[in-house]
Amino acid sequence: MKKAQPPTADRPLVPAVELLACPLLVTMGVLGKKWTLLILRDIALLKINRFNQIRRSLPGLTSRVLVMRLHELEACGLIEAVVVKESPRVVGWVLTEKGKDTIPILMSIIAFGIKWYADEIFEDHRPRTMSELYPGSGCP
Repeated sequence: MKKAQPPTADRPLVPAVELLACPLLVTMGVLGKKWTLLILRDIALLKINRFNQIRRSLPGLTSRVLVMRLHELEACGLIEAVVVKESPRVVGWVLTEKGKDTIPILMSIIAFGIKWYADEIFEDHRPRTMSELYPGSGCP
């Protein structure tokens, strides 16, 4: 099997194996729905994992849509419900192993945003690096 070569100005990126579907298209079918990445951000990065906490953290997100997105993320195997307390029953959401693989995606999107959309993100409009945004976190 030949190794896929990175694209150049004159050469496209062609996979070394036949695909049933475009990986980007399939992934965006899951992660590209409105609110999904922000819900994952809350659970993965901000440690906001209860239904009402998530709803409050995302103004404009309705309870109906949040229920749908949580069920979709659970069905995809990215999150799972855990019982925090039995009586009264309190449920929280945690990332599965598969869900933890979305963290680098979230971090890449954050890095892109703080570099290229600094005028909309920061008061001083100055681009930042991840280590400037999250000092001491080990982010490059």
